[in-house]
Amino acid sequence: MILGFGGELYAQAAAPVDTTVCDVVKKPQALNGQIVRIKGTVVAGFDEFVIKDSTDSNCGYPVNAIWLAYPAGTKGKAGPAAILTIQPARNFAGKYTAPTRTAVTLDKSKDFKQFDSLLAQKHEKGADMCLGCTRYEVTATLVGRLDSVADATLQRDASGKIVGFGGFGNMNAYPARLVLESVSDVTPKEVDYSKNDDESKGSGAMETVMSSPVDLQGAIDAAQKNADKLVAGPPKDAAEKAAAAFGKGDHSNGVYEVSGNGNEASPRDEDPGAKDSPDGVLFNCTFNLDRLQGDSLARAVIHLGEHISELRAPAPGNEAAQAYDLESDAWVVTTVSAVAGGQKYLSLPGGYLVWDSSWPPTDRNDKMADTLKDFLRKEALLSQ
Repeated sequence: MILGFGGELYAQAAAPVDTTVCDVVKKPQALNGQIVRIKGTVVAGFDEFVIKDSTDSNCGYPVNAIWLAYPAGTKGKAGPAAILTIQPARNFAGKYTAPTRTAVTLDKSKDFKQFDSLLAQKHEKGADMCLGCTRYEVTATLVGRLDSVADATLQRDASGKIVGFGGFGNMNAYPARLVLESVSDVTPKEVDYSKNDDESKGSGAMETVMSSPVDLQGAIDAAQKNADKLVAGPPKDAAEKAAAAFGKGDHSNGVYEVSGNGNEASPRDEDPGAKDSPDGVLFNCTFNLDRLQGDSLARAVIHLGEHISELRAPAPGNEAAQAYDLESDAWVVTTVSAVAGGQKYLSLPGGYLVWDSSWPPTDRNDKMADTLKDFLRKEALLSQ
């Protein structure tokens, strides 16, 4: 009887805490470190691997999603096409203590394998470039360890130097992360790209800087060539800064780029780095070469390069820019790069056509701005 009673207490203590995405986003630290259960919809986009609320994707906060991660060593297939994470360098000027977290073991059940496989499937119809587009989003019951911070905003000193940060996922912008333990009740929904596919039918071959998949250095070189093609003005200046963010490939500027799948929560990623950086911060870029090939890899380079340039040297008054503004600027520069590369169309995850060369010149800026606004709010789950 005593053993049975004690076992019941243990089972009750270990039971996951039921919550929602919006409740976590509202008070991210309330359940920090606890095992939680969430019914949500998972999106694996260009630089997103996130859980949105299954009933209301707009929670009313600057970041309306929880970053999703697999435990280290999972080797799952799903995840973001590209991701930038920020890490304190060995010579970091601020105060930083690496967190201690309880290990999570993933149940690689049949449900998990189905979940991971569905989210890894690319959208491959149509003749346009669909950057980081996946075929499905998946609603499921997710159980895992919730990691959170009170504020994911970068902290800077009076000179603008980064001296403090937290957060998870792309640009460390997410105040909460779920490290997955198990998944069940998997329900896929195919994303509707039919409008984009119809508009780009018969577009034929487009002019490209790269005609076949290349390595990362080749993509960086191509991004720089695209920037050189632009006429003088703010878009050219931004594209040149974005391409230049990667330096000469020797990592002396604190920017590191690797190929892989940025879908795991590795403890070493939260430790201080082993290398110095000019400003005490390391910018780690991961590109999934299974999802980014040819010109799309050059576009991804420009996109993450814009993030690095804005975070590292923000314009006066933009030191506290939120994720919405940073993503908006990056997508503008990415689209301008695509236009300079001769692309006729550019689509974003979720079926958003952000560039169509057949649009009347007088309408292009408005159409791009309206599409981007909808994409950031509805697909990237960001608010101003």
